[in-house]
Amino acid sequence: MAGSIDVMLRELNLESVESLPDDFDPTAVIKDHVPPVINGDKLGNGKEQVREIVLGRNVHTSCLEVTEPDDDDEVTGEREAQMASVLARYRKSLLERTKHHLGYPYNLDFDYGALSQLQHFSINNLGDPFIESNYGVHSRQFEVGVLDWFARLWELEKNEYWGYITNCGTEGNLHGILVGREVFPEGILYASSESHYSVFKAARMYRMDCEKVNTLISGEIDCEDFRAKLSLHKDKPAIINVNIGTTVKGAVDDLDLVIKTLEESGFTGRFYIHCDGALFGLMMPFVKLAPKVSFKKPIGSVSVSGHKFVGCPMPCGVQITRLEHINALSRNVEYLASRDATIMGSRNGHAPLFLWYTLNRKGYRGFQKEVQKCLRNAHYLRGRLTSAGIGAMLNELSSTVVFERPQDEEFTRKWQLACQGNIAHVVVMPNITIDKLDDFVNELIEKRAVWYKDGKRKPPCVASDIGQANCLCELHK
Repeated sequence: MAGSIDVMLRELNLESVESLPDDFDPTAVIKDHVPPVINGDKLGNGKEQVREIVLGRNVHTSCLEVTEPDDDDEVTGEREAQMASVLARYRKSLLERTKHHLGYPYNLDFDYGALSQLQHFSINNLGDPFIESNYGVHSRQFEVGVLDWFARLWELEKNEYWGYITNCGTEGNLHGILVGREVFPEGILYASSESHYSVFKAARMYRMDCEKVNTLISGEIDCEDFRAKLSLHKDKPAIINVNIGTTVKGAVDDLDLVIKTLEESGFTGRFYIHCDGALFGLMMPFVKLAPKVSFKKPIGSVSVSGHKFVGCPMPCGVQITRLEHINALSRNVEYLASRDATIMGSRNGHAPLFLWYTLNRKGYRGFQKEVQKCLRNAHYLRGRLTSAGIGAMLNELSSTVVFERPQDEEFTRKWQLACQGNIAHVVVMPNITIDKLDDFVNELIEKRAVWYKDGKRKPPCVASDIGQANCLCELHK
């Protein structure tokens, strides 16, 4: 046996491997186990290192460092008290920031106290939602219940769909576009210029050729330009991202017109449509006379975010695709005793619980009431802005109110407004009340009186962003 081991070592070129010392103790603890603090302000050549800040603020100016406990911490309990104090201050800041949250599409009106009893478990939905793995602490039964609800909403039979609860809306887009790429490996990706940045991230990740399509002033895809772009690649299939609510303007692409354009351009049977319904994918079904997002139409997948209109306290989403497409991605994973066709490996098993809980509490009627409230309040906000002489736009199927960008960054940060160029927006969610909108508009009016009082600065012209009819600058009002 010894001879065979020597031969094996020689074959592996491990003859020079040193044996462990006789006094080696695998249970020994390194005495000075805390690594030294590294001065991050110096480069190896001794020069000062400057951290460049392009957007926003440098978090390191307010970061909470992790410090090592002292030897007597377990006895004195000072560390626990200090951490409790830090968390209490943080909670207070969250309450304050939540009061002035307007620019991002998150529903902060929720109460999940009933689920607090489950926070003590590590719930992980590894692998395929429809195949139980060896890991038993999961919530697949809740996940599949949620998926069934959304499949019914988008008119796809239980035995015809596949889906899963994603970790965020971006993952839904990454998955939908990946399925399209697997169905049509040579396909060209088409997306409007106002699509979410994750769509173009997917193109980079998958090394896909991507055509960026122009938009109308509303933010909706320009199907004439789409037709022109299709004509450049008639020999290759088309993979299209359709926006059910764009990020900045809340514009809804005309799905029926997109399909008609594809068919008239000779792409029948050679296209895959992914619908990015991050926010409005769940709102549109409850808007009277709104066009339908339905799998009865030739679409391939739909995704929505769970932390937006639904109101989950952690980022998550829902991705639904046709069952016939998923075999192109699905692979057996013996380690899990399951199959996997998801983007991520481990998946948050708590998210399905929050989604399931909300869907059961509100149901279709509850969501319909909240949609009506959001649209009503959005029209109220637009009316107040225009009455104050502030240019504003509200798309017909949207609760996103777009208006001229405030001149004060401190005001923008206070109200957490999302800005792009000369425009900003407020996304009216169920937690945003008339009182909050009044506080915002009243403060904006007061600030504008200061910004423009000397006449040197003028309100920006936003005609090129939201149309002349919606601009109230000196030239267009």
